[in-house]
Amino acid sequence: MPFLGQDWRSPGQSWVKTADGWTRFLDEKSGGYVGDISSFCKKDDHNKENIFNSLNYDVAAKKRKKDLLNNKAKIQYFHQEKWIYVHKGSTKERHGYCTLGEAFNRLDFSSAILDSRRFNYVVRLLELIAKSQLTSLSGIAQKNYMNILEKVVQKVLEDQQNIRLIRELLQTLYTSLCTLVQRVGKSVLVGNINMWVHRMESILHWQQQLNNIQITRPAFKGTTLTDLPLCLQLNIMQRLSDGRDLVSLGQVAPDLQVLSEDRLLWKKLCQYHFTDRQIRKRLILSDKGQLDWKKMYFKLIRCYPRKEQYGDTLQLCRHCHILSWKGTDHPCTANNPETCSTSLSPQDFINLFRF
Repeated sequence: MPFLGQDWRSPGQSWVKTADGWTRFLDEKSGGYVGDISSFCKKDDHNKENIFNSLNYDVAAKKRKKDLLNNKAKIQYFHQEKWIYVHKGSTKERHGYCTLGEAFNRLDFSSAILDSRRFNYVVRLLELIAKSQLTSLSGIAQKNYMNILEKVVQKVLEDQQNIRLIRELLQTLYTSLCTLVQRVGKSVLVGNINMWVHRMESILHWQQQLNNIQITRPAFKGTTLTDLPLCLQLNIMQRLSDGRDLVSLGQVAPDLQVLSEDRLLWKKLCQYHFTDRQIRKRLILSDKGQLDWKKMYFKLIRCYPRKEQYGDTLQLCRHCHILSWKGTDHPCTANNPETCSTSLSPQDFINLFRF
């Protein structure tokens, strides 16, 4: 039908069958030309030109809008040798990009836990994923997560170090899994529910193994911490960033107990982790009318997050958009590569993949 998509009843229009097919004409009242094929063709060419220019304008406007959205798009990642390359692409170009789970798989966290400088970083990342990001991982990423966790536990059992840190990680993960398993059908845990029940049983077994650890005193009979001058002992204590470590250290010997109660030591610890405003809101006075910095510290950690401290962190190059561990060279094209690199905390790493 020549009128498909057109209203042939529109005023001022008429259709004439010619050798080339049906042709639309405008009558004199509408300012068109009747019977003059050449004049109509000129008018029709003019209309086509206007339509073409209008289409070009619409395409250009849509392209500018698309580019604006792409600039605001979340950063995507894909693996490239020992680093992850960051690219801001359109949503249609998904091939080659990855989510948090894929980035977690491609960054070699299994080897990172063997490095003492990166161990705490990886553990903190596992803890944050356990709290809120488990359901965003793919099945392969969830399996990889459990494999890395098993290696972490085995390392702690062998070295007998960072026991409390891993206990807290396992407890956080177990609590999250209990919540997700109870809401089965609503959660998006990948795999059979019996598999996750088995994994929860493994977590309980690891917790039992950690509780049965008995740290033996080394046979080394050289210089110990208590043999050092008091100023050196106090200097060593000032380098501890966790108040619970100070309390544990004070339980080793009576002399260390006295040093662990030093007010200046706890004051510096509070000022390191918290701001002056936070400290002023949680003032506690002792029986002698002085500020009890030790009690204030444990009250502050229940109200505010502590400052995180890591020996090594992931680095993001703002110029090349490459993610890598500190000390891992990448082909940066900037004039001053050192100024383009920024450290990412575990939470910053997770935030990069939030859409």
